[in-house]
Parts: sequence; structure tokens; C-alpha cells
Amino acid sequence: MAKRRNQKWKWYHLREILLHKADEEHPLSMAEIQDYLRELDIETDRKSVYDDLECLRQMGYDVVMEKQGRSYVYYLGSKEFELAECKLLADAVQASRFITEKKSKELIKKLTTFVSEYEARQLNRQLMLPGRIKSMNESIYYVVDELHRAIAENRQISFSYLQWNMAKELVEKKKKPYLVSPWNLILENENYYLLGYDGEEEKFKHYRVDKMKNIRIMEEKRQGEDAFQNLDMEHFRQRTFSMFAGERKKVSLIFREEMVGILLDRFGKEISLFPAEEPGYAICHVDVAVSEMFFAWVFSLGGAVKIQGPEDIKEAYIHAMKKGLEEYC
Repeated sequence: MAKRRNQKWKWYHLREILLHKADEEHPLSMAEIQDYLRELDIETDRKSVYDDLECLRQMGYDVVMEKQGRSYVYYLGSKEFELAECKLLADAVQASRFITEKKSKELIKKLTTFVSEYEARQLNRQLMLPGRIKSMNESIYYVVDELHRAIAENRQISFSYLQWNMAKELVEKKKKPYLVSPWNLILENENYYLLGYDGEEEKFKHYRVDKMKNIRIMEEKRQGEDAFQNLDMEHFRQRTFSMFAGERKKVSLIFREEMVGILLDRFGKEISLFPAEEPGYAICHVDVAVSEMFFAWVFSLGGAVKIQGPEDIKEAYIHAMKKGLEEYC
């Protein structure tokens, strides 16, 4: 019975053989293909294999036939996911802090099903990246699923929010559950955040998804629809997650010309650049928020970028640096 069933699905098994046992660097001969089919108790002859290969082509599979010596070899030229695409996805999985080490291994293992066993070895090498800080919260995937469901059903949610204590334990930040209207999920700084509308305070707040637990989807409809429609998401992200958080002001920066790439990466290509009086230097005017994070960014560049003005911003920067030094003196 099993033999007859395998025979019926011969074309499927042939596809699996070409997908997992062959690639451009390791093509299969007709004899090798027949050997793999026989291992599955599938009766085979050359003509029927040719017919099945042609059937796969008609179904849209890129079955490549190349002459090698006196015979021909076969492999799939293009697949649902190319090796480079799988590597890119594997890198993204490994780089994501909110994906636990266990789940990272599971996801990368699944990616290997899209490539040959030879290519899979390259992906498996990406299973271990020492020193990578990963989330320890295995339930985050179910939390994300619940949040998506609440958004789709237009419902409010309640949840407990956690914070670290000095014993390195995650404990509830407050006893009373949070009640918010979920509107979006944001991936920022390698972490997942919920954008939620607080009906009591009538404003949007963000919550680390890996610190949310006991999610309950409420019967009440979401609040804050008009506010969400009018929300400038990019401005919210910059104000909340980057050094742009705070009161925005126009600041002039003078920098060494070789630092132009850092300035453009940080502020975008739209900023205007002007030559400075000092050779090898340039000036740009940027719209930022005066904050400790902005000052720390300037300081981290070691004098290659300096605040030129306004004067009160320069003084605030100097004061912040002096205050930091006093902590060590």
C-alpha cells in the first residue's frame, strides 16, 4: 500500500529530491535521481522520470538540465527562496533581540527546508552567534498574536506590565492592570513595542511587548481613532525612540568633511551643507531636540563634530559635559 501511495506521488517526491538533494554546485544525474526514488520504494525508469521532470516544468518549476561529460545532470535553477534570501532572513532572525535563542534556532531550521542539504549547512552555521543578547520571553509570539487580534477586532486590551528589580527579576510595575487601545506594533532599536492609546490621559504611549503579560481582549471598542489618524508616525518614532526626543530646535554643526556620511546617515540627505572657513571642515543646520542623548551623540564623535550654535545650546552642552565629569571627580 505504501509503495502504491508513493508511486502516486512520484512527481512530488521528485520535486523534493531536486529541492533538497541537488543545487547548482551539486546537480544530480539521472541514475542518482532514480536511486533516490527507489529508496522511497518508487518504481522508476528513465522515460517516466523524463515525463515527471517535464510535468514539473509545466507546473512552473525551473528544472535545469545541463550536459556533464556524456550525460546530463539536473537541479532546480530558481526556488521559492534563494540561498541569499534565506541567509538574509536568518541574519534578521539572529539580529532580533525580541526573538529568543530557542525560537531563532527553530526559525532558521525551517528556512533550511527551502534549500538543498548542502546550502542548509551554511544556514546552520548561523544558528550560534556568541555574545548576542536575546529575549528570554518565550511567550512574546503569543502576545504579538493577541495584539494583532485585538487590533483586527477593534478591541481594547488589559495587561500586566513588567519591570526589572535589583534581584534581576521581572515584576509587575503596578498591581492594577493597564487598559489601553492597541493601534500599531513598532519594531525599533531591536525591540517590539505596542503603540497604545491611553483613554484616561488621552494620549499615545508605547510599551515593550516582551514586558507585557496576562493579555486580555476586552469587549469595549478601541478609543483614539481620530488621534491615530492624525498621528505623524515618523515624528512619534523619532520623538520617542531616538535622540530627537525633546524640544526641537535648529542647531548648527561644524564637522570634518570625512564625517559627512555620519551626518547624512543620521539626519538624511535633505540637510544643507556649507563650506566652513577652516579648510577641511563644513557646516550643516539640523532640526534636533536638545537632549542628553543628542549631547552624548556629539560627544561620541570625539571632536570631529561640534556644536557651532546657537550659543545657549553650546552652553547647555558644556554644562552637561562638566556635570558628567564632576561625577568622577
